[in-house]
Amino acid sequence: MTTAEFIREYRERDIRQLALQATRFPDVDMPYALDQIQGWQIARRKLPKWAACDGVIFPPHLSMEQCSSEPTAQYKLNLAMEWTTLNSELSTQNCRRQQFKTQNSKFKTSTRMTDLTGGFGVDFSFTSCAFAAATYVERNEQLCRIVEHNLPLLGLNNATVVCADAVEYLSTVEPQTMLFLDPARRDEHGAKTVMLADCTPDVVQLLPKLLEKSRFTMLKLSPMLDWHKAVDDLQGTVREVHIVSVGGECKELLLVLSTVVESELKVFCADLSTASGSSSLFVYTPDSSAPVANSKLKTQNSKFVHEPNASIMKAGCFDELAAAYGVSPVSRNSHLFLSDEPIEDFPGRSFVVERVTTMNKGELRKALVGIDKANIATRNFPLTVAELRKRLKIKDGGDVYIFATTTAEGEHLLLISRKYR
Repeated sequence: MTTAEFIREYRERDIRQLALQATRFPDVDMPYALDQIQGWQIARRKLPKWAACDGVIFPPHLSMEQCSSEPTAQYKLNLAMEWTTLNSELSTQNCRRQQFKTQNSKFKTSTRMTDLTGGFGVDFSFTSCAFAAATYVERNEQLCRIVEHNLPLLGLNNATVVCADAVEYLSTVEPQTMLFLDPARRDEHGAKTVMLADCTPDVVQLLPKLLEKSRFTMLKLSPMLDWHKAVDDLQGTVREVHIVSVGGECKELLLVLSTVVESELKVFCADLSTASGSSSLFVYTPDSSAPVANSKLKTQNSKFVHEPNASIMKAGCFDELAAAYGVSPVSRNSHLFLSDEPIEDFPGRSFVVERVTTMNKGELRKALVGIDKANIATRNFPLTVAELRKRLKIKDGGDVYIFATTTAEGEHLLLISRKYR
């Protein structure tokens, strides 16, 4: 049995069990085969289109775990297509500003992009589809060879693979429609970094060259990064901030930079996998005149409680959210919202409030009758989930949701609810 045959036949097996049986397959390159089987198993979850393509070579485990998932890569493709279309329209218009004419004249009509930090090539394989020509740049020779092998199998025939340092290549590259960067977020000791200036390459230092060489630049950054500071660090060049979450977890922070297009900064909070299986998008303009949210509803009498998704929590746009959906916050720091009517398109989870209780022992005993397990969340509450669960003496799980929070008046309450959607 060849190594390729072994990979195809045993790719659904437990790799730990396969490793113990290595002596049964003397003709198989077992370390390589196990890497490929493990990579395929991760791809089946994160990159089903790649997993369905025979012959794709997968990189070591760490690269597979760190690479983009298919939903986030598709989101970047859609974003690239929108910006490419926008800039194509602008390039055919008579522009009144001489500064735009001067900069725009450097770009040819055919669209092209360069990914300066190619990595495993997942983002590149998607975003490159928005352009007539695309260049993948990566300084790791092994990754370059893998990507060069994979791209034709994935049907990408408009791509060129270049093994080079991102900073050196940027100084020589012809003007592009889009430049893409995913700076490394680990220092020389392997520790994670989240500050923009601590990433490699240093985007702030490269900013003048990036603006000179592209109509727009897309940056993929750590979801842990403070996006307000990143916008400030990039000196007024950020046109859009995209906070992308999948399955309730914030996964990516994307910034779109341009001096060709001038517009107000917009923030996009995208949840690509909500509980209902659909996607949601909330868009707002920071520093707009959104009214400060007030607690209009009494927590004890409210019928619905709403929990924003991870992207909105990261953005911190709670006043804008309340104004857009007509909901009232429990308090300024609770990040839970109330309504008398259901909000069908609320960007997050919604619950029907069945009972509300204080922490009074008598009230608690009465409110928790028939409840032996529940999902508990604490928001602006003096006890942790573990402490509260111990005090309530109920197990985890079930279809009951208890939100422990503090009202604007300082009262500690439990909202006992069930999911509305």
